[in-house]
Amino acid sequence: MAAFRDIEEVSQGLLSLLGANRAEAQQRRLLGRHEQVVERLLETQDGAEKQLREILIMEKEVAQSLLNAKEQVHQGGVELQQLEAGLQEAGEEDTRLKASLLQLTRELEELKEIEADLERQEKEVDEDTTITIPSAVYVAQLYHQLLEWPQLGNQRESTYLCQACSFTSVTGWDK
Repeated sequence: MAAFRDIEEVSQGLLSLLGANRAEAQQRRLLGRHEQVVERLLETQDGAEKQLREILIMEKEVAQSLLNAKEQVHQGGVELQQLEAGLQEAGEEDTRLKASLLQLTRELEELKEIEADLERQEKEVDEDTTITIPSAVYVAQLYHQLLEWPQLGNQRESTYLCQACSFTSVTGWDK
């Protein structure tokens, strides 16, 4: 705008020179100045257009950068949601596994108790069997002796066989 005012001033100066009938030198000087102002105006206009183009290019780059940043934020949000869902699933799986581990631990303890009971019962059975077999042998011997009693007569020593064992007994019934 200042350049147009300068042009207007120069034009008025030229008109006043022509009207006052001044010398040709003064006209040349004003025309030279007019040319300088027009050149400066054109250079300023070219510089302004160049700066405007650079500003537009920068605005486009900034806008594109902003769009890229928004897209990255969106992708980050989606990824965050996926990670949170995965974390929740992992937490649920962890809870299930802990419950399963607890159940298996309980079952293991129960099996250990059952095993201990079985071992105790087996030991008792072994002890009972040890006690039962001699008494069974004794009953078998008595039964055998009762069956053989009338035949023994004067025998002092007889050998009795039974299913469980063999033994030798000394009998002294005729004394």
